[in-house]
Amino acid sequence: MEERRQDLRIPDAARDAEGARTSRLVQAINRAELFSDEYYRLLRELFTGGLGEGSAVHTPLYVNMAENVHIGSNVIIMPYFKCMSGGNIYIEDNARIAFNVSLLTNNHDPYERDVLTIKDIRICRNVWIGAGSTILPGVTVGENAIVGAASVVTKDVPPCAIVVGNPARVVKTLDAERFAQG
Repeated sequence: MEERRQDLRIPDAARDAEGARTSRLVQAINRAELFSDEYYRLLRELFTGGLGEGSAVHTPLYVNMAENVHIGSNVIIMPYFKCMSGGNIYIEDNARIAFNVSLLTNNHDPYERDVLTIKDIRICRNVWIGAGSTILPGVTVGENAIVGAASVVTKDVPPCAIVVGNPARVVKTLDAERFAQG
């Protein structure tokens, strides 16, 4: 996955505007009644990168650049979801993201701390991410994989793998044939 760099010392009106828009909408959605008409309106307004049919994002949540978050269909995201989304986050159809999960696309250069290093994250179809897990920049979690609770994922997860720990490691591989095709 290609790394991009962003120097925060250089003014960027578009970045600032998206940050302000996202912040305003996150505050509003965190106050809205869950599953109300206002909640759905705010979700669609917040996630301009896409929010698929049948998806739900439980509040409270934190996102810093919502235009970079792309959510497929039938995705369930539980409360306290956190996205550091200077880079793109792709969450494909039928993913399940448990309570208190963090997806972090950006970090700081160790020598120039005002420079962000950015790599996209991809959560593939039918992934289940356990409570309290953290997915770090540049990671792809393969189709049908499971990330165990409280894991820290530092590298790609193969399809159908179960990973656990810090750093996360493969402990089992699921039988791809047992998943419903569709």
